[in-house]
Amino acid sequence: MYDQPRPDRTAPAMTFDQMLERVRYEGAYPTRERAEEAVRTVLAGLGRQVTGDERVDLAQCLPVEAALVLTAQIPDTEQLTGWGFVKDLAARTGVSPAVARWDTGAVLATVTALAGPGLLARILQRLPDDYALLFGQAQLRRPERAAA
Repeated sequence: MYDQPRPDRTAPAMTFDQMLERVRYEGAYPTRERAEEAVRTVLAGLGRQVTGDERVDLAQCLPVEAALVLTAQIPDTEQLTGWGFVKDLAARTGVSPAVARWDTGAVLATVTALAGPGLLARILQRLPDDYALLFGQAQLRRPERAAA
């Protein structure tokens, strides 16, 4: 049998500059600097929430500069809800929750495209339910566990 070619996991799908331009477009930011500020803030927050293999795999999908922001964070011992994530970003940056939510949506839309559906599903399984909406995904209910 012939070996199937494997995707090169060392090269991200886009450069950091391309990522910033995509976030700038998604968020309708007036400048590249404003888009970069949003990317760094949201990825730092995400780095405090995502752990394990999902964190490593996500870092591999991102441009190096973005991966460094994500992985420089020490994961929190307690996971925030999606709304808690937005409120935490707002408090850390001094912006309103509405602006923090806007930034989160713009950045995570790009992260979703880079991660792909398989990795995104794994990440969402490890985060509280309401994160799916932050990633622009439908909020699906998890099956209830039967009482024993």
